[in-house]
Amino acid sequence: MFSKILIANRGEIAVRIIRACKEMGISTVAVYSTADSDALHVALADESYCIGGPEAVDSYLREDRIISAAQVSGAQAIHPGYGFLSENEHFAQMCLKNGIVFIGPSIENMRALSSKEMTKRRMKEAGLQVIPGTQVLSTLAEAQRAADKIGYPVMLKARSGGGGRGIRLVKDAGQMENAFYSAVSEGEAAFGDGAVYMEKYLYPAKHIEVQIIADEEGNVVCLGERDCSIQRKNQKLVEESTSPAVTPEKRQALFEKITHAVKETGYVGVGTLEFLYAGGEFYFMEMNVRLQVEHTVTEELTQIDLVKWQIRVAAGIPFGYRQEDISLRGSAIECRINALAPGKVNFLHVPGGPFVRFDTFLVAGFSISPYYDSLLGKLIVYAGTREEALRKMQAALCELVIDGVPNNIEEQIDIINDKRFRDGSYDLSFFAK
Repeated sequence: MFSKILIANRGEIAVRIIRACKEMGISTVAVYSTADSDALHVALADESYCIGGPEAVDSYLREDRIISAAQVSGAQAIHPGYGFLSENEHFAQMCLKNGIVFIGPSIENMRALSSKEMTKRRMKEAGLQVIPGTQVLSTLAEAQRAADKIGYPVMLKARSGGGGRGIRLVKDAGQMENAFYSAVSEGEAAFGDGAVYMEKYLYPAKHIEVQIIADEEGNVVCLGERDCSIQRKNQKLVEESTSPAVTPEKRQALFEKITHAVKETGYVGVGTLEFLYAGGEFYFMEMNVRLQVEHTVTEELTQIDLVKWQIRVAAGIPFGYRQEDISLRGSAIECRINALAPGKVNFLHVPGGPFVRFDTFLVAGFSISPYYDSLLGKLIVYAGTREEALRKMQAALCELVIDGVPNNIEEQIDIINDKRFRDGSYDLSFFAK
């Protein structure tokens, strides 16, 4: 097991990883930008190193400086969290070259699964149903021909996309030109890769994802599904597990197919397979080879600490559970609390009580900068039934106070109280109605 880990991230996920390490008796190293000098993850870590200016490109994306901090501190491993360098093959190679363990998939796994187009092909070969679509489209004319063949509406997606970026819905031929060049441009700006591919747009549909963990002994376990259908502009706002739309029979059948498919890839680590659920069928979209923002929902439902097990598996320790050990009883719901504008936290009150959790990096007096994503924290509740969980979430949202930073707490209350959410009939069109 590692004795010291560097966390190459910031915000709530850096705090989350540091806490897990402390509970495991592992020393921690934080890196931070000049904008984050007073951040909570810096205060909680055993050591901390400033690696650059406020812009991510000058700090959290500086692979050389992060590696140097690991070498100076004597860290044996680097945990990348999510975002930033968490799926960066070059960074993983730099870690390997310098004798540092990258807590994530192997370089071979990352290379094989980094392309959404390639991953879909592999998963289809392994037995998962995929959305009708194309390989990478080189020109606008190629995209137009593909859309005519597939049939409108279609989705254009950046090959290296994530976080909802590089995605465009194209309802008819008149929208294709603008959507194609817009998706290419956003992909180049966000990921340095302007390649796009096309999928048939399925509707009405739910966004269902399945959390898996796989160890070096070939043990693959599905830790339940998450319903992530409450999204605005492809950005997730609310997640819950289990999904009110998935029956036990459908769940078991899906898990069996996923287990086989993941074993076929030889994947090791935590990962998430994402699907569209339409017409009673699951259509594979992509696999995220990292920790997800919403991993906390699964933790509350299963009572399995995914961060600790991610670290253990990276150290070569077999996962301590089999599929039959996993209990999916009760209901867990997560609301993402986002900043609507920069500001200073004048007062913070976090709700409490049994099975109420708020993962955050906020402290009174901390200023939210404009340089990073808007996530302030994740409010998660668990209860024995979905009805109880809904009431618990409503109470917790009403109690949560973040004064000084405009935020979306009131919107989250409206979502939880919406009839479509309460009866479980919501889908990806929630904000379109």
